Amino acid sequence: MTRKIKLYHLAHSRAGDKGEVTNISLFPYDESNYEILKAKVTADVVKKHFQGHVRGDVVRYEVPSLHGFNFVMYGTRPGGVAAALDLDSHGKGLCFGLLELEIDMP
Repeated sequence: MTRKIKLYHLAHSRAGDKGEVTNISLFPYDESNYEILKAKVTADVVKKHFQGHVRGDVVRYEVPSLHGFNFVMYGTRPGGVAAALDLDSHGKGLCFGLLELEIDMP
């Protein structure tokens, strides 16, 4: 049996942006959840979660020594922060959006 749980119960996140690229790090609070996040939070899942906000590719980099991940998202801010019309035009807003992602937990 599984249950849906939002990532903010399992992990914390930081983000940054440069031009049209945003990167979001994801680190589980408990190292034992690293493998679950590795299986459930793929680049494709993140791209689908941010549908309409990410116009390019999403690449996931694994950092097993730190039990973390870095997602690089291309095309998040057309023209960069200065040209964006979003209410929060910085990458930090997207890291909170990632933590709202629901995954199935055993």
